[in-house]
Amino acid sequence: MLRCLLRAKIHRATVTDSNIAYEGSLTIDETLLSAAGIRPYEQIMISNLNNGERFETYVIPGPKDSGVICLNGPTARKGAVGDIIIIFSYAYYAEEEIKDFFPIIIRLNGNNRMVK
Repeated sequence: MLRCLLRAKIHRATVTDSNIAYEGSLTIDETLLSAAGIRPYEQIMISNLNNGERFETYVIPGPKDSGVICLNGPTARKGAVGDIIIIFSYAYYAEEEIKDFFPIIIRLNGNNRMVK
């Protein structure tokens, strides 16, 4: 049996931009993606703390160390610049893989920089 578990989370990211004209996705600073182990075009779930929206999309990498978190296409209707979001990545694991499993959790400050 496989179980779906939280694999990685980017906690309290601040939306820095919104681009309704783009075809869709969430742009995330490449440094944050690397730290969380999230790959470009990977499916993610987003929860918006400001308005309660919860939605799925995929990731596109943004410039390294830029702090960019940009809602693109239809996702731009799910939040606004300045909103605080949580980004989740899930994966399926076999029972033997989850014995000592812990997700990667990246916590951010208001400038989308990692904090301990």
